[in-house]
Amino acid sequence: MKVFGVKHGDQQLFEHPVKEPNEGQVLVRVKTAGLNHRDLKMKERIGSQDQAYILGSDGAGVVETTGEKVSRFQPGDEVVFNPSLNWYDKTDAPPSSFKILDGTFAEYMLISEDFIEAKPSHMSWEEAGVFALSALTGYRALFTQGNLKKGETLFIPGAGGGVTSFIIQMAIAKGARVITTSRDKEKLEKASQLDYDKGLLTSEDWVSALEDEQIDLVIESIGGATFNRSLEVLKKGGRLVTFGSSTDDQFTFNLRQFFYGQYKMIGSTMGSRDEFRELLRFCEDNDLKPILDRGYRLEDIDEAFSYLSSQQQLGKVYITM
Repeated sequence: MKVFGVKHGDQQLFEHPVKEPNEGQVLVRVKTAGLNHRDLKMKERIGSQDQAYILGSDGAGVVETTGEKVSRFQPGDEVVFNPSLNWYDKTDAPPSSFKILDGTFAEYMLISEDFIEAKPSHMSWEEAGVFALSALTGYRALFTQGNLKKGETLFIPGAGGGVTSFIIQMAIAKGARVITTSRDKEKLEKASQLDYDKGLLTSEDWVSALEDEQIDLVIESIGGATFNRSLEVLKKGGRLVTFGSSTDDQFTFNLRQFFYGQYKMIGSTMGSRDEFRELLRFCEDNDLKPILDRGYRLEDIDEAFSYLSSQQQLGKVYITM
C-alpha cells in the first residue's frame, strides 16, 4: 500500500506492507485523512530514525477485516478514528500511557477497535476524515475545562484554524456569544461564515473595542503573542483555557494583576474516549460539520503540506486516498 511519512530522515511517499489484524484489531481501508499542524512538526521530532514513520492523526474509512474477539464492528462498517489513544475515562488529565494516533496517511490503517467509532451519518467522507483531532481538542477545552454555559461570552483569538473554527461552531450551538480575531482582514471576513458575533483584527486595541463586553471565557492557543492581551479583556473572575502555543511558549505576565483579578487559568489537550463519544452526539444533535478548505490526492500530499504551512486556510485541509 502507499503511505506518506518519514523514512531515512526524509518525508516521502513510499510502499508499506499491509498487515493482518491481531486479536481486538480492525483493518480499515482509509478513504480520507486530515492534515493538522502537528504533522508539519513531526519530521523534526522524529529525526533520522531507521524505522519508517507514517504520518497522519485524522481519518475515516471502511472496515476491511477484523481480528478475533472484535465485537463492535464488522467488514463494511463506516468508521472514524479516535486520535486520542489509551485515554478512556473523562479524567482531570490524560494517563501516562496516553499518546496521539499516527499512521492515517495510508491506504490502510490497522487499529484497535477501542479507538474507532461509527462515522457520523450527517458528515461526508471528507468531513468525517478531518474533524476528530481538532473537534475533540476544542470540545474538551470548551466544555470540560472551560465549562461554557448558554448565554456566556467567549473570546477566542485566531479565527480560521481547524480547532478554533470548530470551537466557534460548538459555542454558538450551545447558545453563547462569540468574539474572535484574525491578523488578516480578508480571512476575518471569510470566517464570517462561522456566524460569530464580533470579529476584531489583531492590530486593533482589543481593550477599547471590547469595553462594553463581559468576557466570561477566553480560549487561547496562540501563546506569547496574544496571551497577555487576551487576559486583559477577560472579566474579573473569568476563566482562561489554553490548549496550544503557535508562538512563544515562554513569556511573562503580571502575577499580582492575575491574583487580584481572581482569574482561573486551566490547561487542556486532546480528550478522552468518553469526551469523543460526547462530541459525536453533540455534532449529530446540532448538525455540526467541520469547515473544509481544500483537498489533495495522496500523491499530491507535498502540495497540501506547503499550503497548510502558508497559514492561508480557513478550516481543514484533507487528503483523499
